[in-house]
Amino acid sequence: METEKEKHIVFIGAGSNIGNRKENLQQSIFMLAELPHTSISGVSRIYHSEPLGMKEQDWFYNAVFQVLTTLSPQSLLNMCGTIEERLGRAKNHPKWIPRTLDLDLLYYDEIVWNDKNLVLPHPELPNRKFVLLPLLELANPVHPVLKKTTAELLASCPDRSEISPLDEIELIVPGKIVNRKS
Repeated sequence: METEKEKHIVFIGAGSNIGNRKENLQQSIFMLAELPHTSISGVSRIYHSEPLGMKEQDWFYNAVFQVLTTLSPQSLLNMCGTIEERLGRAKNHPKWIPRTLDLDLLYYDEIVWNDKNLVLPHPELPNRKFVLLPLLELANPVHPVLKKTTAELLASCPDRSEISPLDEIELIVPGKIVNRKS
């Protein structure tokens, strides 16, 4: 039997700007929770975010999920890709295009990883308010390369895009009662 000590703490950024954005995020939570030896331990509020790169597209709903898992970083990345595809994302998608779902591994414990398929921490993390704001709701981890907390990264973030929390929309975490205070 596995204990919580054996599980890794992973933060996953999630975004959607096609279809029912809230439902796409919600379904990704349910699918992540169904992965072997994996549970969802926290979910940020949803943020309404201006798109980066290609501006002529619908705005995103973004959130960050805190996940506990025994899966390896590569296995979790592959399973996130499968979830994206199951929710309608094309397998080989160009950067900056609209998407039903985007799941990015932001942090996997304090691991620093760099290969052709995966870079940890996520290389764009310090440059994206739509990731830093929701991440800070869940935790204030120290970036293992830059040696700065999430709050420090947010304070120096070059991203000037518009972003606002959607307090009226909540995501359900399987097996948890969410009682968010205003």
